[in-house]
Amino acid sequence: MPLTKLDTTAALIVIDLQKGVVGLPTVHPAGEIISRSAQLARAFRERGLPVVLVNVTGAAPGRTDAGSPKLSFPDDWTELVPELEQHPGDHRVSKQRWGAFIGTSLDDYLRKRGVTQVLLTGIATSSGVESTARSAYDYGYTVALVVDAMTDRNADAHRHSVANIFPRLGETDTTDNVLKLLKESPAR
Repeated sequence: MPLTKLDTTAALIVIDLQKGVVGLPTVHPAGEIISRSAQLARAFRERGLPVVLVNVTGAAPGRTDAGSPKLSFPDDWTELVPELEQHPGDHRVSKQRWGAFIGTSLDDYLRKRGVTQVLLTGIATSSGVESTARSAYDYGYTVALVVDAMTDRNADAHRHSVANIFPRLGETDTTDNVLKLLKESPAR
């Protein structure tokens, strides 16, 4: 279902658009995902709405990887891509789980700003984006997923999230439609 409206206090959450992730092979070109997410971030900033930039810095041990050696990444692996044009007012979240809420201060940050709706973009649709969307839904936020501003490494996983999971969690729409709604909404 398309996005019907933007709440007065909506926030954009951009998942894992960092050097180590965008260089992996994905279903849709990462450059397009980055460009659309950057357009949305600029529009949210222009309206005085919160922008949250998330990166993954490691993994919390689970039952399947307990006892496995710690992974090591190149020095710039966790750096956000420069196209996002990070601003001092943006909120950074570094996570060690798939989703951006568990083990971070994201919920506190959003609540202190009166955020009621979150819009999500990023990589990967079926892990970081979906996990964050599920938590946002569970925490009671209105969830919107900008499906042309996300991708996955697996086409079937991407399609499954978009067609089967996201409609249960919130509304789905495109970058152009979200930008149109932002343009029509008053700046804060």
